[in-house]
Amino acid sequence: MMMYLHLVGGLLLLLIAGDLLVRGAIALATRLGIPPLIIGLTIVSFGTSAPELIISLRAAFEGAAGIAIGNVVGSNITNILLVLGMPALIRMTQCTENGVRSSTVFMMTISIVFTALCWQGVLDITAGIILLSLLAFFLSWTVWTSRKQKGEPCDLMDGDMLDEAPSSLGLAVLFTVVGIIGLPIGGNFTIDGATAIARTWGVSEATIGLTVVALGTSLPELVTTLVAAIRNQGAVAIGNVVGSNIFNILAIMGLTATIIPIRVPSEVIDFDLWIMLASSALMLPVALLRMNITRMRGIAMLIAYATYIAVVFKVGELPDISLGIKF
Repeated sequence: MMMYLHLVGGLLLLLIAGDLLVRGAIALATRLGIPPLIIGLTIVSFGTSAPELIISLRAAFEGAAGIAIGNVVGSNITNILLVLGMPALIRMTQCTENGVRSSTVFMMTISIVFTALCWQGVLDITAGIILLSLLAFFLSWTVWTSRKQKGEPCDLMDGDMLDEAPSSLGLAVLFTVVGIIGLPIGGNFTIDGATAIARTWGVSEATIGLTVVALGTSLPELVTTLVAAIRNQGAVAIGNVVGSNIFNILAIMGLTATIIPIRVPSEVIDFDLWIMLASSALMLPVALLRMNITRMRGIAMLIAYATYIAVVFKVGELPDISLGIKF
């Protein structure tokens, strides 16, 4: 029972601490006169990815490579199939945001690059530098295009967070400090609980990272998209999901691999990376052709996600058996 409490409590602490850190940092940055666009691209984007970063770093240092990389790969799959599929049951999602086309193509491109780097079997400092360089390019390109579009908000900005940042300097400092302290504590509880559950269930750590941990760290995106769908603002979800997937790969894996090498589990190379690529490819026609995500398409995405989870647990029970495509 304690391992489940550690996992659930750790995830909740990560989500709360990450939210407090972002809101506190936004308030401090605003007082320093930093433009909202830069805040959205840096503090908000990195801050909302803080739970995944803390989990991946802690898992890598603890030797739980399956959780470290499974968390990111699983989160990207969850973001597309579940986070975008669920709101479509409430209301059709339209792809109308500026910049989504180019961002989606970039997400697909870096997903292919990331997969190629994983084929080496280890994500080392070279791979980390490549990913961080692509992140720097993406941030620079987004700033340039946003200025070119006369200050239109970029897809990675979270308007609610900018509006709800504390106005008091003391409260802003408190939020930031609590967030900084809470993140590593939550990460410790999450990794301890996840590794214990993996041993108890008789599955690989990658399986837990790809499913339970990935779903837990994707809960903020899921809640946000559901609320947006209820408010008839479902189109906002597409830009947020694409941005989140880009940061998951480039920022989280880039930083983690630069600090400590990550061994890529064979089951992730042979199966899960291909599902991530297929999920990313699903977004191309949606973005390029401005297709709507209808209720039937949403149901199909949810069925695909449920099937994926079932297969992951089946494969996780047999870690020496490869289902994937070999080259």
